[in-house]
Amino acid sequence: MSVNSSPDEFTFSTLAKISGEITGKWVHGKCVKLGLLIDTVLVNSIMSMYCKCDRIQEARQLFDEMPERIVSSWNIMLATYVSTENPFSDSEVWGFVKNMLTEGRKPNGFTLCSLIPLCGNRTGPFDHGRELHCYIIRKMDLDADSGIHLNCCLIDMYSRRGKISSARHVFDQMRFENVFAWTAMMNGYLQIGDHEETVNLFCEMRRTSKVEPNEVSVLTLLPACSLTAGLLGVQQVHGLSVKTGFLNHTCLCNCLIDMYSKHGLLTSARKLFDHDCWSKNAISYGCIITGCGLHGAGQEAVNLYAKMVKNGIKPDAVSVVGVLSACSKSGLVEKGLDVYNKAVSVYGVEPTVEMCSCVVDLLGRSGQLDEGLRFIKSMGLKPEPSVWGALVSGCVVDVNYETKVLGYKSLIEIEPENASNYVSLSNVYASSGKWDCVGDIRRVMKERRLRKVAGCSWIIVNSKTHSFLVADKAHPACDKIYEILNELILVMKRP
Repeated sequence: MSVNSSPDEFTFSTLAKISGEITGKWVHGKCVKLGLLIDTVLVNSIMSMYCKCDRIQEARQLFDEMPERIVSSWNIMLATYVSTENPFSDSEVWGFVKNMLTEGRKPNGFTLCSLIPLCGNRTGPFDHGRELHCYIIRKMDLDADSGIHLNCCLIDMYSRRGKISSARHVFDQMRFENVFAWTAMMNGYLQIGDHEETVNLFCEMRRTSKVEPNEVSVLTLLPACSLTAGLLGVQQVHGLSVKTGFLNHTCLCNCLIDMYSKHGLLTSARKLFDHDCWSKNAISYGCIITGCGLHGAGQEAVNLYAKMVKNGIKPDAVSVVGVLSACSKSGLVEKGLDVYNKAVSVYGVEPTVEMCSCVVDLLGRSGQLDEGLRFIKSMGLKPEPSVWGALVSGCVVDVNYETKVLGYKSLIEIEPENASNYVSLSNVYASSGKWDCVGDIRRVMKERRLRKVAGCSWIIVNSKTHSFLVADKAHPACDKIYEILNELILVMKRP
């Protein structure tokens, strides 16, 4: 015995949730033909499909034509409006919320979780964020899961606004805590630059609660430890990640590779990349290639880049900048130009200012200033200070008066308040005996009240920062420092 039956609302609703744009349109058409669009749940599913496929107008038309809208209907459109992929103005979003309230629909936890991050943006309406916080306290009866999620959103909102005491108050008042709450609070301290408190909070989580860290909490801890304890802090987090079993997580491994490279241990970074990073992506290769560039290992960076391409991983701007920088420092001019040309023409990488700066630096360091200048004129992007800065840096190797003047004049035009560009141009004129031009530059600086900031360098020793200005004698160990500097100068002058 056979029974003939046609799909019902539940069937089409399930199908819409897993459909792409083409199948979803077919589902939509079938539902119109069968007269099923009076079912709110079904319409919500089709709206979600259109939003997922970035067809916002179709989703909004469905929304406007719904005979009855429930809270989830409003939430689907609201989540789309506040997403970064489909930015709408604040007035549009809050006008939509006002219409929801006018229709008598009260926001639920999902609604608030969509709105609170909007209030955390520096340009967003912070007063609305505090109003939402008050609404949660007065109106919402939260269970464990929704309470943690909403409070994490509030902690993030206050942290982004620099209201860390308010964020900590929300954290301390939480009835339920898990690793997401602790991580949100740690990230709040990290955002405002309080690295020591970030580390202290992690230690408190391990000491006073039964909450175990996850990959994200360890990732949040890593930069804080690096900035407070230097290389030792990175090594301690590395050990913790081994102990907790997170080392093979790609994101954490990438960060450790980057940290070891920046702290001067390229061998440790390479060992992590080769043996512990099981699932390598473009970021993994970008980190190790950039590390090789920092340490002058140009050929190694080129080999890694070739291996990345051979393994089917498409280059991105970061990896291309890393290998170009490495080629520049190692004098691999032809290889660097080949990498840039293929990245743009073969792999479809959009040129960035950083990539163009590296190409100009590559040509300038090799003395090909004319080629560097032609590249600047032919690049599709507007030259920024880093591009002209790379060109004038190349003039140190090849003394070229006209190029220097052009470069520094362009820098002054882009950065009229940067005194160092005026001083550099003045020095170029002075070296060529053009004292009237020197006087003009000095007069402009005086009229604009520009003064060159003294050069400064610093080093962190045992978590303490030591700063040094030009001809500085304020440091308590300055006599010993200058004694060593004089010895180094004698060594450098030896033939």
